[in-house]
Amino acid sequence: MTTKATASNASDESDLLAIARLALEDLKAVDPVVMDVRSLSSVMDYLVIASGTSSRHVKSLADSVLMKAKEQGLRPLGVEGAVSYTHLTLPT
Repeated sequence: MTTKATASNASDESDLLAIARLALEDLKAVDPVVMDVRSLSSVMDYLVIASGTSSRHVKSLADSVLMKAKEQGLRPLGVEGAVSYTHLTLPT
């Protein structure tokens, strides 16, 4: 990731991007990348991509992002790819 998120600035910013960054950093996501796609898409502002070391790690990463988002009152529209945990999309 290009910048580090901390618990204090995640709560100050209170936005999904900061929450996702913190959740992925906490569980040691592999090579997380944040892409600003505001000029390319009308349905999302950012695309966050991260890898895990196993399907269990990918599941843990996704669960962490979901849990931290829900704690802030944000709900995903759904979860795709939760059967195999080789990839996941969490549209919000």
